[in-house]
Amino acid sequence: MAAATTASPATAPSSFPSTTRKSPLPILRLSRKFKLPAASLSSDPSPAFQSVTAFAPATVANLGPGFDFLGCAVADASLSLGDTVTATLDPALPPGTVAISAVTSPARPHLAARLSRDPLRNCAGIAAAAALRALGVRSHAVSLALAKGLPLGSGLGSSAASAAAAAKAVDALFGSLLTPHDLVLAGLESEKAVSGYHADNIAPAIQGGFVLVQSYDPFTLVQLPCPPSLRLCFVLVTPDFEAPTAKMRAALPKKIDIGHHVRNSSQAAALVAAVLQGNAAGIGSAMSSDGIVEPTRAPLIPGMVAVKAAALEAGALGCTISGAGPTAVAVIEGEENGEEIARRMVDAFWSAGKLKATATIAQLDRAGARVISTSRLLE
Repeated sequence: MAAATTASPATAPSSFPSTTRKSPLPILRLSRKFKLPAASLSSDPSPAFQSVTAFAPATVANLGPGFDFLGCAVADASLSLGDTVTATLDPALPPGTVAISAVTSPARPHLAARLSRDPLRNCAGIAAAAALRALGVRSHAVSLALAKGLPLGSGLGSSAASAAAAAKAVDALFGSLLTPHDLVLAGLESEKAVSGYHADNIAPAIQGGFVLVQSYDPFTLVQLPCPPSLRLCFVLVTPDFEAPTAKMRAALPKKIDIGHHVRNSSQAAALVAAVLQGNAAGIGSAMSSDGIVEPTRAPLIPGMVAVKAAALEAGALGCTISGAGPTAVAVIEGEENGEEIARRMVDAFWSAGKLKATATIAQLDRAGARVISTSRLLE
């Protein structure tokens, strides 16, 4: 998913209607039109820290047949597979505003220049403002420093990772008063502005593990617990090819055959059951069985069909497109065969699609967005 919107202040989401240029940085002023939760309306929480740094992991949305309602969080031991946001109290800004002071991408320096520092056009800025609004903060301003660990348009929840890390950091800055549900809603404001109102990336990015979006009206999430003994790993192979979410969604069929609907529904149910049972083979089988979305999107990603075949032939339990793509995700139990499966998938992207690709072996991330460092309030 893309990490920045194309909205201008005139066409930005109504939640964030105005900006001001009194500061050298673009800032986002919180709208008083928002209806805050009753607990927040009567309070203006005091800061708990001077600054907070939070990390949010990559996510695999859809998981094959679970289009727009299933997703899981994935990360590596070094926490390089995700985004990091530092939220800092900034007395130089007008109270009740958000600014983005820095955007970096240590692994991809060229990427930082593509991301806007205007909080109206940046996922982290939109989510941070939504979190401030939910908290009822009116007397303090916050500046954000975003460090991108995920590539844009990769199918790994890049926009959701920025939003989740920002919402988590801002909440922790003021004492961690919001519930996970509140944080997901804050991040969903960002997703809505960027790629549509779907929570299958932002929910697992916040909550970790596997998450089912049961309903959008009313908004209802179900965390899917899986046994701690499940050694589920993911081989993520990302080609040098961008698949913008908007473009990949536009390619989807407007109508589907009832038989395809029944088959996909049964496979999605089987995937949920496999997660609850800790059945890695069942998870892989269900992930590989999407008959609606994957067949439409795979031809748009050069080599994807061959990559899936190569993964399964090499011993993967299942393989599908991660989110909107272009990343291919294969499921394995344990890491023993991960490198060989990754090599075969990378080779297939080159031989069948003439695309260079990089591979990462990740684990199921059960924690979701979390604080990784804090600094005390200044005396």
